[in-house]
Amino acid sequence: MARVELVMPKMGESIMEATILKWRKNIGDSVELDEPVLDIATDKVDSEVPSPVAGVLVEILFKENDVVAINKAIAIIETEAGAAGSTSSTVSSGGSQVAEVPYVPTTAPLVTPQPATAGAQASGRFYSPLVRTIAKEENISQAELDALPGSGQEGRVTKKDILAYVANRGSVPAAVASSSPQPVAVNIPQQPVAAPAPFTSIGGNVEIVEMDRMRRLIADHMVMSKHTSPHVTSFVEADVTNLVNWRSRIKDQFKKQYGENITFTPIFVEAVARAIRDYPMINISVDGTRIIVKKDINIGMAAALPSGNLIVPVIKNADYLNLAGLTKQVNDMANRARSNQLKPDEIQGGTFTLTNVGTFGNVMGTPIINQPQVAIMAMGAIRKKPAVLETEYGDVIAVRQMMYLSLSYDHRVVDGSLGGSFLRRVADYLEQFDPNRTF
Repeated sequence: MARVELVMPKMGESIMEATILKWRKNIGDSVELDEPVLDIATDKVDSEVPSPVAGVLVEILFKENDVVAINKAIAIIETEAGAAGSTSSTVSSGGSQVAEVPYVPTTAPLVTPQPATAGAQASGRFYSPLVRTIAKEENISQAELDALPGSGQEGRVTKKDILAYVANRGSVPAAVASSSPQPVAVNIPQQPVAAPAPFTSIGGNVEIVEMDRMRRLIADHMVMSKHTSPHVTSFVEADVTNLVNWRSRIKDQFKKQYGENITFTPIFVEAVARAIRDYPMINISVDGTRIIVKKDINIGMAAALPSGNLIVPVIKNADYLNLAGLTKQVNDMANRARSNQLKPDEIQGGTFTLTNVGTFGNVMGTPIINQPQVAIMAMGAIRKKPAVLETEYGDVIAVRQMMYLSLSYDHRVVDGSLGGSFLRRVADYLEQFDPNRTF
C-alpha cells in the first residue's frame, strides 16, 4: 500500500488559505480518481477538491470549518500502488506528484514543511494579503499588527479582526515597539471615542437567522468599501427607444443564428467598455498615493444567486468581444453562477463593475464600489414614459423607452467632471444605438 497526501489546492493568485465546508467522504470510504472528497471555500468562491488517486480515505487531518493554508495536507488516501507502508506521496488536487517522504503513522495532524510566504513574518505569524492591504491603507504599523489578537486558526488575524480594530482604533491604545523609550512631552489631540454598537432588543414574535458564510463576507466587504472610499453617485436619464426596438426585432433571429438569448446586459457591457476606452482614468485602482491604471478592460457583472447573495463574475477583455461574444459570456457566467460552478479565476481581476438593478424592477440605485475598483454602474429598469422630442416642426411629446443610469465613484481619485462625463458617454452610446446594425 502507498499513502498519498491530499493537499489544499491553490485557488487563485492572492488566495493563501481556504475553509473546509464539508467532507463528502468519511474515513474508510473508497474514493475514485477525480471523485470529489470535500468542499472548500475562499473569500472568492466555493469549490470541490477531487481525489488525485483511487484508493481508501484513511485519515482526515482537519475538521469542517477549519481554515487551512494552501499546499498543506488535509487528508491521507491509501492506494494499492507501491510497496506496503513504505512511502507517502504528496499529491496536489491536480494529480501531479510533488514529493515523496517517509510516512510515520500518528494520531496528530500530519505536519509538512511549508515554504515561507510573503505574508509570513520573522516571528512566524502569517498575515493574508487582504489583511496586509487593509493594514497598509489604514497606516497600521507592524507592531500594532503583531499585537492584534486574531480569531483565525492558530491565532491568525482575519479580515473581520482588522476591520473591528480599525473601527475602534480611536479608543484602543496602539502597541508601539521601541527599544529605548524616552519620555517626550507632546500634545496629543483627543481622539473621538468610538460609539458603542447599538443594542438590539430580541423579544416578541421574531426569528433569528444566522448569516451564512457568503453573506458575512459580503457584509465585511461592503463595510470595508464604504470605509475606504468616499462615495459619490451621479445619475443620468437615457432614451433607449432605438435599442429596445432593435432587440425586439432581432432577438428571434439572433437565437436561431447563435443559440443564445440576447438580453440587455451584453449591450450595456458593450457601451461601458467603449466609454472606458474614451475615459481610461475610470479604469484604475488606488495603492496608497499611487494610481494604478489598468490597461485591460475586465468588466464584472453582479449576478444574484438563489440564496439571495451576490457574486460578480468577470468578463475579461470585454472591449475585444463583439455583441455575440459578449452575449455568450454573459449567459454562460450567469448560468454557472446560479449553479455555483464558477472557477476562482472567473471572479477575479475585474477593473469595473456593472449591476443591472432593473432586473428587479428598480428604476435606479446607488451601488457600493467593489474594491479595489473605483467605480460601479447601476442600470435601472427600462420604462415607457412621455418625453419631449425636438423635430423640424417643433417640440412634440411622445412615448419613449427611458431608463436611469447611476455611477458611484471613489471621490479620492474620480472627480465629478470625470465621473459625470463618463456616465454621460455611456448614456450617449445607448441613445445613439444604430437600429439598423447587424450582430
